[in-house]
Amino acid sequence: MTHNTPHNTSSNTSQNTATPPTVSLKRLPHAHDIELPAYATLQSAGMDLRAAVPVDNPLLLYPGQRTLIPTGLCIALPPGFEAQVRPRSGLALHHGITVLNAPGTIDSDYRGELKILLINHGPEPFLIQRHERIAQLVVARHEQIRWHETTSLDTTTRGSRGFGHTGI
Repeated sequence: MTHNTPHNTSSNTSQNTATPPTVSLKRLPHAHDIELPAYATLQSAGMDLRAAVPVDNPLLLYPGQRTLIPTGLCIALPPGFEAQVRPRSGLALHHGITVLNAPGTIDSDYRGELKILLINHGPEPFLIQRHERIAQLVVARHEQIRWHETTSLDTTTRGSRGFGHTGI
């Protein structure tokens, strides 16, 4: 028996019955023909973002070079939400192209153009053309916290052991 819960991902037909939040999106003039971000499958967490570079002026990203790639899109996330810009696994695997500050955070009060900070870790120059899928956008809820300064913290089995504490 298949249950529609977050823990059961074996069914491709289960649907989330909650109404998803609505996010306002503004398309800038240089993105007039760029596809809007969309989920590739029913279970996708991220939506592909596309490059809004000029058709007649693609961008050549050299090994070790980083640059901002325009998407031509602006969004207005609801309070309590953020958008994370993440690399596309195929670009990373096959070309060494990734999002430098992954995940990049877009706060709900940001209204400027979404630009993607890409870097080429590969051995060859990589050509970024108009409409190229360059990153993924994941929208998620978040909490803001308040700090409570104290002189001691509760103890845990792990304690202060950090990087590499469970082995390599």
